[in-house]
Amino acid sequence: MKSGIACTLLGVAASLAASGTTHTLAQATGYPARVIRIIVPFAPGPGPNDFLARFIGQKLFALWGQQCVIENRGGAGGTIGVEAGAKSPPDGYTLVMGAASTLTVAPNLYANLPYDPVRDLTPIAALAAVPYALIVNPGVPAKSVKELTAIARSKKGFLHYGSSGVGSMSHLAAELFNSATGVDITHVPYKGTPLAMTDIISGYIDLMFNNLAAVQPHEKAGRLRVLALTNSRRAAIAPGVPTMSEAGVRDYSVEPWYGIVAPAGTPVDIIAKLNAAIVAALKTPESRQHFEKMGYEVIGSTAGEFAAMIKANIESYGQIIRRTGIRPQP
Repeated sequence: MKSGIACTLLGVAASLAASGTTHTLAQATGYPARVIRIIVPFAPGPGPNDFLARFIGQKLFALWGQQCVIENRGGAGGTIGVEAGAKSPPDGYTLVMGAASTLTVAPNLYANLPYDPVRDLTPIAALAAVPYALIVNPGVPAKSVKELTAIARSKKGFLHYGSSGVGSMSHLAAELFNSATGVDITHVPYKGTPLAMTDIISGYIDLMFNNLAAVQPHEKAGRLRVLALTNSRRAAIAPGVPTMSEAGVRDYSVEPWYGIVAPAGTPVDIIAKLNAAIVAALKTPESRQHFEKMGYEVIGSTAGEFAAMIKANIESYGQIIRRTGIRPQP
C-alpha cells in the first residue's frame, strides 16, 4: 500500500512542477504530526456517516500511525457539524464527513446556510454511493409502493414519515415521493437517523427512507418492511427489491453519496496526500469486498472530480427542491 501511495504522490509532485507552480510538497512531508479530527455531522449510529468516517480513520492510522478521532456533532440536518468543520483551521487536522445532503441539498434548502460548500470547503475524495430504501412499519398494510400510495391517497395526512432532520437526504427523498405520487404524507423530523429508526420500529411513525444496509437486519427480524430503492438500479445485497421506477414511480431518483472534505485553504499538498491515502485504502480488494457486502459502491475520486460532482449535484438537487415545493428554511 505504501509504495502505491508514494508513486501517486510523486505523480502529483511532477504534475505541479510541470504546471510551473512554485508550491512544493514541503508541508505534506511532515504531515500528519498530531491527531487528526474527523467531524461526523450526525448523531452516532450504524449508518454510512459513522461507518465511513471510522473506516477512513482506521486506514489513516494504520498508514501513518497518527490517531484519528471521530467527533459526532449532529443537529440541523448535519449543517451544524459541517459549519464547525468549515470554520476550523485549514491545516489538515480537521476533516469533515460530507454527504449529498449537507453539501448539495442544504445550499438549496437553507436561506441562511452558515457555509458555502464550494467557497468554504475543499473536497478531498468522494468515498461511496449508498443504496437508499423506502421502509414501512409492518403495521402499515402495504406490501408494495402501489399499495402504500393507495393508502396515502385514501387517507390524506393519515400517514407520517420520519427523517433525520429538515434538509437531510431522508427528508428530500420523502418529499420527492410525495410530489411524484401526488400523496400527502406528514413529515416528522428527528435529530438524527437512530431516533427516527427507533420510532418507526415502535410504530410511532409509519415510514421513512434510510440506507439499505442499516435497515436489512430489522427487515430480516420482521421489524420493518422494505418496499423499494430510491437509486436508479437494484442493489446486489437485495436483488429482489425493485427500484422506485420499477415500482411505478416515474422520474424518481435519489442516490446518496458520501465524501471527505476539509476547510477551504487547506494546503494543496496535504489534500493530495490525503486523497492518495484514502483512495488507495478504498480500492484494495479487501475494502471493495467489505463495501460490497454492505451494498456500498466505492467511488474513490480525485479531489477535482469530487469538486465537479458537488457543483453538478447542487444544481440537480436544486431542481428537485423547486419541483417538490420544499420551502427554504430560515
